[in-house]
Amino acid sequence: MPSKLSVRDLDVAGKTVFVRVDFNVPLNDRQEVTDDTRIAASLQTINHLLERNAAIVLASHLGRPKGKNVFEMSLSPVADRLAELVKSPVRFARDCVGAEVKELIAGLNPGEILLLENLRFHAEETTNDADFARELAEGCDLYVNDAFGTAHRAHASTEGMTRHFSECAAGMLVTKELDFLGQMLQKPKRPSAALLGGAKISGKIPVIESLLKSIDTIMIGGGMAFTFFRALGLNVGASLVDEELLETAKRILDSAKEVGREILLPVDLVIAREISNDAETKIILPTDIPEGWMGLDIGPKTIALYSDVLERSQSVFWNGPMGVFEVSNFAKGTMEMATAMATATGRGTITVVGGGDSVAAIAALGLKEQFGHISTGGGASLEYMEGKPLPGVEALSELQRS
Repeated sequence: MPSKLSVRDLDVAGKTVFVRVDFNVPLNDRQEVTDDTRIAASLQTINHLLERNAAIVLASHLGRPKGKNVFEMSLSPVADRLAELVKSPVRFARDCVGAEVKELIAGLNPGEILLLENLRFHAEETTNDADFARELAEGCDLYVNDAFGTAHRAHASTEGMTRHFSECAAGMLVTKELDFLGQMLQKPKRPSAALLGGAKISGKIPVIESLLKSIDTIMIGGGMAFTFFRALGLNVGASLVDEELLETAKRILDSAKEVGREILLPVDLVIAREISNDAETKIILPTDIPEGWMGLDIGPKTIALYSDVLERSQSVFWNGPMGVFEVSNFAKGTMEMATAMATATGRGTITVVGGGDSVAAIAALGLKEQFGHISTGGGASLEYMEGKPLPGVEALSELQRS
């Protein structure tokens, strides 16, 4: 993919810069931000612009209001939290388009911030309406996208409005995402490994096929492992299986052998009759799952095997839990993998986590600071790892090399 223009490449002094951020944060019943991770992730770009005397218009979505003004999904509490994190004044607009917004943007001084109301209060945002995109761009001189989590969507604020600017740049967070994920796809440090889990195989097949081109060893866990076991002719009891993808799973295993890559499946499993902390559990071989029992986590021998691969790897990509980690009976595999990856990071291994439930597991263990990079976009990171073009990235200006 061609290199994209960075916010660092822009001359922003005295200009008004529109920045698409991802402030889709959780709020409590008192309309207070309960986790400001995504706000904090945008601060590097925001502070960079402030230090260079730019006026900043920030825009984001929050939740899924489906084109309606929903009080519980207002970005007003986010403006309050942002004001506590930056040294500059933060104003809040009660809409994202319209006469009042134009007036606020026109009156914005260098060093000031205006946060617009939830973009998705307008259905035109998600339909990428041309008129809505044009109106969003009015009054601004430059465009920056620092919302990697929405870069896989061709929305008005991520794709449509870029047509109204001569320079459209990636923010520092987006640049970091592309650097880390791109390295995994194109030039990973070797030996390289990927740890893939989650319930369903359907969403991971394109990722596996893409990673087989660059990653040496792919370790499979979670519910998706049982479609592979079933494709190999094993009885998997009541475990989750996607019957329509058995041939695809077998083809992937054959493809790995053809290109000299290794796909590892669990060598032992934690099984139970139901997903409950009160359920009786057993540790068995994949060949020995009884009828009526289901595999719900990887076992101790698999933990040891996968940990050994992580210890020997120089770069690792992880997406998806190893079991039903929300239930403590079946959380050990996921938690042990998180700990092993954190340890590998400390030894110098490049570790990249592709968002989603893996991040929740890391957060639960207090290990978020011990990873090389944790992606802010679960869906976007997976689509990028599949090799798909991301509309929000494709729309940015290419870096002109001298």
